[in-house]
Amino acid sequence: MRDLPHDLPPLARFGGLVATELRDVTSDPEALDSAGFWAVSADFEGRLVCARFDSVRKEPVPAPVPGAWRGPAAGDWTSSLDRAAYTEGVRRIRAHIARGDVYQANLCRVLSAPLPPYADVDALTALLARGNPAPYAGTIRLPAHGVEIATASPELFLRQDGRIVESGPIKGTGRTEADLLEKDYAENVMIVDLVRNDLGRVCATGSVTVPELCVVEKHPGLVHLVSTVRGELRDGAGWRDLIDATFPPGSVTGAPKSSALRIIDALETAPRGPYCGGIGWVDADRGTGELAVGIRTFWADRAEGVLRFGTGAGITWGSDPEGEWRETELKASRLLAVASGTYEESGGIPT
Repeated sequence: MRDLPHDLPPLARFGGLVATELRDVTSDPEALDSAGFWAVSADFEGRLVCARFDSVRKEPVPAPVPGAWRGPAAGDWTSSLDRAAYTEGVRRIRAHIARGDVYQANLCRVLSAPLPPYADVDALTALLARGNPAPYAGTIRLPAHGVEIATASPELFLRQDGRIVESGPIKGTGRTEADLLEKDYAENVMIVDLVRNDLGRVCATGSVTVPELCVVEKHPGLVHLVSTVRGELRDGAGWRDLIDATFPPGSVTGAPKSSALRIIDALETAPRGPYCGGIGWVDADRGTGELAVGIRTFWADRAEGVLRFGTGAGITWGSDPEGEWRETELKASRLLAVASGTYEESGGIPT
């Protein structure tokens, strides 16, 4: 008989690192500057879980084991916003933009499907590593603390290396580079400006730069526009200050952030949870860390007995409601196929 989630030991996996032997768990971000190796999950709504592990070793993501993951059937996924509700939301955001309330806002929807009680998110991570490889892929498995995440995130939220911090906001998505529109480039530049301002709140004056702007990156099944924003933390600033200054990530909120958050709260019908939050690790002993934006992310909701996945798009004045709906479909299709076991059968992105 397969292990139930509460029988599986706590684990965190990021790229070629795996952490085991859980020592303690806290919601205090100041712990991230104390000592040890921490796995970090920050929900979009603000819940923070920091888990310190005693054992950290290099280990590649294991090959998928046949039968280890049994996900939802492809037809079982339901959306918190259907096509009509989502496109109406896009129109309402455009009305806010016309009134000058906001320049851009991210509109997201959460997909849910029944999840077998014995499903292990780390087995899903193994499948995602083959079907949708991503630079910030990983697992956080803490069933006793309500955190079970498998992510294939392509987006850097925060990287720390000593006093240098960096963010890599993504804005602009297409199947190919030729699909990218003027709207995509404008969207990226707006969010870069927001991220510059966020980092400027916690970095030394004059240290924030943009080494790369609107670089086209290829990912499985699509391309993104990615920029890099970098700065040097001011004296005395730590992870609490960094999170306070930058959370939630600007690329998944909008600009101005405060106005975008009010619009998101009014239009979205389901909490985002780990989706659009921060997921990653911090090594307090070495002064390094890497948090991804929690996109392309699955999480288990054991209380409801479901697997969840989020998808969304940045809405600007140049947005076409049907086009934005299609973008959310594009971002979700490949990953849902992997989770539902249909990707290998189809040989590509489902239509």
